[in-house]
Formats: sequence, C-alpha cells, structure tokens
Amino acid sequence: MRFSEIVGQHAVKQRLINSVNGNRVSHAQLFLGPEGSGSLALAIAYAQYLSCEDKQADDSCGVCASCRKYQKLMHPDLHFSYPFFAKHKDDTAITFIEQWREAMEANIYLSLDAWRGYLDAENKQANINIAECHQIIKKLSLKPFESEYKILILWLPEYLDKEGNALLKIIEEPQPNTLFLLVAQNQDQILNTILSRTQLVKIPPLEYNDIKTYLLNERGQPEATAAEIAYLSNGNMAEALGMLQHDASNYHSQFIQWLRMCYSNKGIEVVAFVEQLAKSGRENQKNFLRYGINFIRECCLLLAGAPNLVHLPADELDTAQKMIKVMSIEATEAISSELETAHYHVERNANPKILFLDVSLQIITILHYKTIRQGRTQYIPK
Repeated sequence: MRFSEIVGQHAVKQRLINSVNGNRVSHAQLFLGPEGSGSLALAIAYAQYLSCEDKQADDSCGVCASCRKYQKLMHPDLHFSYPFFAKHKDDTAITFIEQWREAMEANIYLSLDAWRGYLDAENKQANINIAECHQIIKKLSLKPFESEYKILILWLPEYLDKEGNALLKIIEEPQPNTLFLLVAQNQDQILNTILSRTQLVKIPPLEYNDIKTYLLNERGQPEATAAEIAYLSNGNMAEALGMLQHDASNYHSQFIQWLRMCYSNKGIEVVAFVEQLAKSGRENQKNFLRYGINFIRECCLLLAGAPNLVHLPADELDTAQKMIKVMSIEATEAISSELETAHYHVERNANPKILFLDVSLQIITILHYKTIRQGRTQYIPK
C-alpha cells in the first residue's frame, strides 16, 4: 500500500512522511478516524514507507523487495491484529489471516460489517481475545527479521476488553524498533490505560470532492451518480463503494416526491409509494433514508441562516430553498429524527412496508397537520 493509492488525506500523509524523514517516529501511535476515512490504509502505507529500502521524497518506491511483500501483506515484520469471531478459545488473528488478506485486497476501506462477511460470524460478538493478546506479546518479543522495524497494526482496539491490559507492558517498553499502530474509530471505547500510552494521529472524514473525483476518474461513474454518491456517503469511502454495488437510483426526486405526497396528505399515493419502496431492497432503502437525512439537514442549515455551510448541487439546492418555505426548524428536526429511527430499524430487518408507512404517517402529521411529536405527547408549534 502506497500513499498515492489512498484517496485524499494529503495533510495527514505529509505529516506521516515528515515524521519518518525527521526521525520522529513514535513507537505507539493511534490512527483515529471515522469509518471509511482511510485510517487503516494510511497505517499500512506508513508501515510500508518505514520499511521501504528506497524511500522517495513523498512515498515508498513500490518496487523493492520490502514493498512487494507489503503489497501482498506478507512481509515477515508486518503483523496484524483485528476483531474476529472465535470458535475456540485458542483462536487468534492468525487463524483468519487468509480471509483478512482477501478482504484487504478487495477493499482497503474495510468496515466491520464488510469484514463480518468474510467470516462465519453466526451470532457471536466480535472481539480481540486474551489468546490474541498473548500471541501479540509473543510475536513482538522477537527482533525484526528483515526490516529496520517490526510493526503491529491493530485494527479497532475498541474491541479489546480488559484483556487488553496484558499489552500495557509491551506497549510501554517494547523491544527496540518495534512499533504499535492502533487504528480506531471511537476514542471513548478504547481502554484508557492503552490510550494514554499512544501518540494521537487524527484523521478527518474524506472531502466531498475527493470522493467525487475518485468515483469519476477511477470508477468511471457518470457526473450525476458520482456527485450523489459522494454526497450520500458523507465522507465515508466504505459507504460510497458499497453504494456502487447496488443499482443507482435518483434518490433526490424519489425523496422529494415522498415529501410532497406527505405534505398534501395524499394517502392512496403514499401507500403505493411505500409498496414500491418496500420492494427496493434493504441497501437501497438505507441509501434512500441516508439521502433524506442529509437533505433535511441541509434544509435545516438554510432555515438557520447558514447557507455557506450547505453543500448541495444546484438543482437540489433550488428544491431545498422551495421546501423551506413550508417547513420550520422544528419540523426539519422532527423529520430527521423519524428518518434516523427508520434507518436504525431497516438495518435490523424491520418489516419495510409497516416501517415506511408509519414514517409516512409521522411526516404527514408534521408537514400537513403541523403537529410535532414530543416523546409520547404532541404539540402544535406557533
């Protein structure tokens, strides 16, 4: 993995390169970024750059023996740890290394949901068990085999329970030239004892234009599709790539049609719309709701007098400016809450017909009757 293969994140890349060239490499670093930001890919590219035998000014060479092994994730001094679904108490990350390499080759912006698809998860909870902690200690107690550094990339340390305390000594006092690169999404879920021993590398969500340009140039998507997916993904490349696997739909016109039917209280048309939406498949339903949440959020920004924060294509912005004439901030917040709740239930396999009919009735109540639900009670805003 080279830095040039990773979308965006130019400031982070430069910071990592400077740390190597300036000989300021911390032995324990936490790459903290939201899902789909490329934090795992950046950690691998950083490790490859550290181990490269012919470092360039801004990237690893990609052709030396070390880089070729890194490209296949088979370097003897590169180790991975990640959550898995143990069938036996002595299972470790090595048990699933082939599935890991296959998953990483398919998508460097790997999400935990996608990783589950490569494993026989059944109803088990993902975690990094005590056997894996002992295996980490064993591997990192040895000297580097080929490169200057022995590197462990630990993906999602949030799934280390109290067993993670077994790693404290080796994190704090590692063998010479041994590096820990932790890749996390939620800082609050990491053991404080581990957090306090790492140097933080913050990784922001990807920029809208970075995702759009990637979809246009690397995936050959039409302008309109690339713009819509970049908008829907909200800086999450894992989501953007997931959307490419499903039929492209014009979520904007579909969502506006739904709002207009609800505003006019056209019950028969709403029922027909729900019937059609219920047949569209779970991923399309999630994408439809995600688009709706983002669109309503932009409407809320317009209502709040912050048009400079709105990032909508021209035609969608024009629609939003018309919509806010019949909406209030309270209404946008209420609709957004209903859509977020619906998205939660779609992910958990709720009956789509019942779910979307209920949401439609709630939006009718908000837009047509100007009544907003507050907990179990309702009130009519002035």
